[in-house]
Amino acid sequence: MDNVSRRKRSETMRAVKASNTSLGKDFKSIISGKWDNYASNFSNLPGKPDIVFLEKKLSIFLDSCFWHGCKLHCRIPQTNNTYWIKKINGNKKHDKEVNKLYKKMGWRVIRFWEHSIKNKGRVISKLEKHLGKYETIVKV
Repeated sequence: MDNVSRRKRSETMRAVKASNTSLGKDFKSIISGKWDNYASNFSNLPGKPDIVFLEKKLSIFLDSCFWHGCKLHCRIPQTNNTYWIKKINGNKKHDKEVNKLYKKMGWRVIRFWEHSIKNKGRVISKLEKHLGKYETIVKV
């Protein structure tokens, strides 16, 4: 049984933001000063990627463990269980469709799970493969 009332669960879910989230802020703090030529919350592309490198044709999606159904961390609420299973499965299906669409457009997509952003080194390593190494500017 869910330990949160239906009303409280509804309030909580309504409060979830689509942009300027803590997840996005954490990610931007990792890339800040390394790769600054990006656009964030770019609504002109399918799926509204969180970060876009236009000149590299690279879209980055920051997928929360709950909303995108992470196998490690997603816990379906017991209240209105059928709704949540359908909703999260729909999100997963939409993610796959968006990935296919970008491939047809000649773009690359990187999806980072919420939990993976905590590993700064892994994020940088993955981005370096797609964006090239960044160089630290030393002022003398």
